[in-house]
Amino acid sequence: MSRRHRAEKRQVQPDIRYQSPLVAHLVNVIMQGGKKNLAQRIVYGAFEKVSEKLQKGDPVDLLMGALENARPRLEVKSRRVGGATYQVPIEISFERQESLALRWIVAAAGSRKGIPMRDALAAEIVDAYNNTGSVVKKKEDTHKMAQANRAFAHLRW
Repeated sequence: MSRRHRAEKRQVQPDIRYQSPLVAHLVNVIMQGGKKNLAQRIVYGAFEKVSEKLQKGDPVDLLMGALENARPRLEVKSRRVGGATYQVPIEISFERQESLALRWIVAAAGSRKGIPMRDALAAEIVDAYNNTGSVVKKKEDTHKMAQANRAFAHLRW
């Protein structure tokens, strides 16, 4: 990691179908081995299933609602002070909140065995939108960990 310059953020090009950078980010998180076309088919298929299940309209809005329920606000980072390592709670930037939530949703969908990825992704988005499921539980566990270690918040820098 370079200490001279901060890495500059690249702008993600919006996706083809919905013209949304958020959907493009989701496609990039799902993509493995450079197979973007396959990742797009998975995401768009999952969006069709989500629209069928929830009957609420625009799937991008449903994804945003799911992310709102899945985004962590706090996390803990290890800080070494005087030979001891402390878990220090810190607030997370919006970009990191979004990235973590998308990664957690994709990981939870991948851990659902026996069903196709598009169905698993649709189920995870619906669960997150309804404020249930493993992704919301992971967010709550992260927040609990931060609350338990708030005594060390003064070590933040």
